Amino acid sequence: MASITGTSMSMTSLRSSFNQRLVPSPRISSPNSVSLAIKGKAFQSISLQPRVNRFRVSCAANSETVKKVIDIVKKQLALPAESTVTGESKFSALGADSLDTVEIVMGLEEAFGISVEEDSAQTITTVEEAAVMIEKLIKDKN
Repeated sequence: MASITGTSMSMTSLRSSFNQRLVPSPRISSPNSVSLAIKGKAFQSISLQPRVNRFRVSCAANSETVKKVIDIVKKQLALPAESTVTGESKFSALGADSLDTVEIVMGLEEAFGISVEEDSAQTITTVEEAAVMIEKLIKDKN
């Protein structure tokens, strides 16, 4: 029996439970491929691929808003221009601590002419969340 978790794989022999001739003999040729042989007959390799999210809910913000938030985040965290920051980027993964997050929110308030409540500021963890919140505040303001 094969079980796959994340990027690791473990194989457990079932030979003690079944007739030895019927039990598949797995062979791992690479971390992404498994070959099986039953009764000496080889079967085609099984390719393992990363699991893709099948269902995703997104309240996507305007791409211009996301771009502006990315620029502000890069500036506040002094990230190199070539560093990759996307809407899904978490502030913590970019190296931001709680003080950095406060400074990011202050930069967003100044750039967009909004005021972010403390409770709302504490729930922002990604660039996309910040962009969605900004658009909501701008809409409510108008």
